[in-house]
Amino acid sequence: MKKLSAKQADVNKKTDILKEKIKKKYEDMKRVLDEDLRITLTQLEMEAEATERVIEEQVKRCYALTQHIDRQLSELSTSLDRQRSHDKDTETEERIAATLKQTDPELIQMDEFKNEQLLSLTINLLLFIRSQVPVTKKLFQSYASAVVLDPNSAHPKLIVSPEGNSVSYTDTWQEVPENASRFDTTLNAVSREGFQEGRHYWEVQVDGKTYWELGLTYPSIPRKGREEHCWLGRGSDSWCVEYFNGSYNAWHQGVAHELTHVEGRGFQRIGIFSSRPGGLVCFLGADTMTPLYCFCAGTFGDKLLQAVCPGHDNQGTNWQPLLICDASRSRPIL
Repeated sequence: MKKLSAKQADVNKKTDILKEKIKKKYEDMKRVLDEDLRITLTQLEMEAEATERVIEEQVKRCYALTQHIDRQLSELSTSLDRQRSHDKDTETEERIAATLKQTDPELIQMDEFKNEQLLSLTINLLLFIRSQVPVTKKLFQSYASAVVLDPNSAHPKLIVSPEGNSVSYTDTWQEVPENASRFDTTLNAVSREGFQEGRHYWEVQVDGKTYWELGLTYPSIPRKGREEHCWLGRGSDSWCVEYFNGSYNAWHQGVAHELTHVEGRGFQRIGIFSSRPGGLVCFLGADTMTPLYCFCAGTFGDKLLQAVCPGHDNQGTNWQPLLICDASRSRPIL
């Protein structure tokens, strides 16, 4: 117990240190972005102020001209010298024309091309940042593993596609050969190949479904009879997340953990990450990389197989198949 307590304290300490380091890096990134934003906005403000000063100067020149014209008109109205009046009229017209030419608003232009370039660079920066976050998405994509379902493991009321990348429920009992690996009462199917080392990530499209179970299992999971341990997560040899009519539960050793933080939310994809070095099985709403639940097994005792259960028809609301996705490809974060 002392050793376990010490281990727990060590794990918590290391996790806190890592969290603090990552937090500081995010704070550094925020400072960099805030400073870049400040510089960009300051530059735009300076350009706007320069243009505003020019416009104010031009307005003053126009106002001075109108004052001068008013004075000349007053003088002309009292002048009896027609020639002088004619000369002044000509001089005034020339000055008006010159001032209007110099203060033409069309001569004051914003550098639209430069501004469009600035906006384009800002958009590119945003797209780049979005392509890198959440960082867990980029990390898990590097662990993406191919999953091919084994039709010989599927319950007779399940149809596995020829490619092994989807499974759907049917009311019709399929004429399939009986074998030791086939589930005969639970609507499960497992992958052909498992893994015994490393880190692995895979995603399943669950859009449009009202009932499903996804997880990992040892090959030793019971496959025959009505034992509860045949269900994913009900025994010590499997882990799963179950979705039913808007509610989520994480299962292991027959214990359900209600996931109230995502209750009522619908995800298009569910991601499953496993780490044999860390003994972890983690579930995520892959659309936004929302954490659902994480199990720590400590040390896995056998090879792990990917496992799926598309569920029954659920009163006609659950006919959509479960589709294995290419988890290495980027998808928009909603």
